[in-house]
Amino acid sequence: MKRRDTLAVLGFGAASWLTGCGGSSGSAAADSAGISGAQTTTTAAQDIVANAVLSIAQADPNLSTLAEVVASAGLGDIIKPGGPFTLFAPVNAAFTALLAELGLTKAQLLADKPLLTQVLTYHLLAVKVMRAGIPSGKAITTVQGGIIKIDIAGVAATITDGRNRTGTILKPDLLAGTGVVHTVDRVLLPANKTLWQTVQSRPDFSILAEALTAANMQNELTEPALKTLFAPTNTAFAQLLTQINFSKAALLASGPLLADVLHYHLLTGRWLKADLPIDTPIVTQEGSAFRVSHDMVITDELLRPSLITATDVMATNGVIHVVDQVLLHILITT
Repeated sequence: MKRRDTLAVLGFGAASWLTGCGGSSGSAAADSAGISGAQTTTTAAQDIVANAVLSIAQADPNLSTLAEVVASAGLGDIIKPGGPFTLFAPVNAAFTALLAELGLTKAQLLADKPLLTQVLTYHLLAVKVMRAGIPSGKAITTVQGGIIKIDIAGVAATITDGRNRTGTILKPDLLAGTGVVHTVDRVLLPANKTLWQTVQSRPDFSILAEALTAANMQNELTEPALKTLFAPTNTAFAQLLTQINFSKAALLASGPLLADVLHYHLLTGRWLKADLPIDTPIVTQEGSAFRVSHDMVITDELLRPSLITATDVMATNGVIHVVDQVLLHILITT
């Protein structure tokens, strides 16, 4: 496979540098510690850092593939000179699984320095974050520009990447020069679908996709500006149609009414579950608000309850939370 084909499979492109170890929402309160972009000037300090990572990788038989990857990519060209860093280090089994997933050989992977750089920078933070300092459930921006999320529950630490694939931190807090290494059981990959593409890819959102198309809102969910979508399932739409005595065709033909209802499901900015304010009015793009309880129950403007059944479905330009009712800000009648 040629390098450009490999990059296409992974969905890598020119990533804009993002800052912030926290939610990239429309509220400054959702942002926390800053992360700077990578610098590419090779220095003695970089070599020291790279050697520190290599010493850990070479000392652990389970990290031998990572050691090869680090050496092949030139990690010293990636890490900020002399600066702190955090590296999520995949074990050998994680690389074996990735190669099978992508249909590559290890030789093909190691021969592709640009690809390795993209993979490594997505595992790299430009700040030193010990396990105890991980902001559980928050968006964490990597040097590559995409985000990951880490949920801490007791001794378990689960990582979710941009493609909603999950992994586990196996050995945390391995000190390496000015930084720290956490070993993980999965090679992480950045998001490669927009909100619109994500909706289109899920069978349980087929009516939502029809509604968004009828309201001519596809571009809103494709553009880079971050958004949060509360996505009703097909069952949710079926229940609504029964409640309001509408046919699906009538709803899809309702024009401005349909657009208003759908914009009531959209927030400006990326709001992960951990960022959502509890029992506080959340203003939507439509202009009206709803509230979310501790139990992840939404109360809309008509005081109708809706359960958030799944949270934090990642996309390149935001996040999706799945809801079991269509949210309403106005009474719909025939």
